Amino acid sequence: MTLPSSLDELVAALRCLPGVGPKSAQRMAYHLLQHDRRGAERLAAALARALQTLHPCARCNNFTEAEICERCLSPQRDATQLCVVEMPADVNVVEQTQAYRGLYYVLMGRLSPLDGIGPRELAFDRLLARASDGVVKEVILATNLTQEGEVTAHYLAEMLHARGIKVSRLARGLPLGSEIEYADAASVAQALLDRRDY
Repeated sequence: MTLPSSLDELVAALRCLPGVGPKSAQRMAYHLLQHDRRGAERLAAALARALQTLHPCARCNNFTEAEICERCLSPQRDATQLCVVEMPADVNVVEQTQAYRGLYYVLMGRLSPLDGIGPRELAFDRLLARASDGVVKEVILATNLTQEGEVTAHYLAEMLHARGIKVSRLARGLPLGSEIEYADAASVAQALLDRRDY
């Protein structure tokens, strides 16, 4: 049996979410239509609003509604430290540790030549400009401890060292192959405290 085109389109749209296959997307679509139409309307409105109002911060590249996010403008943050992470969710995890009070730069990905993601796609030039602003004294590379994350960290370290910028890397307190987003706060805190020069 073929689905009505609008239902088929909804299922296909839900499949863009990470970890959502065809059956899960279909279950979500039916749930929203059968049991939570108000929730579906709220979800659609929130998504439409987020798409209209959120954009990258001019300084850290994280999502914000303003030109520069509140964290970047905060006088309580240590502007001499810049923690480089892959994704916005990684910022949230590092913040939960309460072990870091510096600023961030979000790459919005990692180097992955097989997927066509290189330095240009990740706007490494913006990061280099940010790290070379004369205020930053240390760049902490907090990319994931996956192969792509390690390659990204190595590439960035070479570029930053060439500019005379101190570079450190999260310690191996996090399991190899793990992603920061899924690590517990204590492990991330220990990795930050035990970071090493890179």
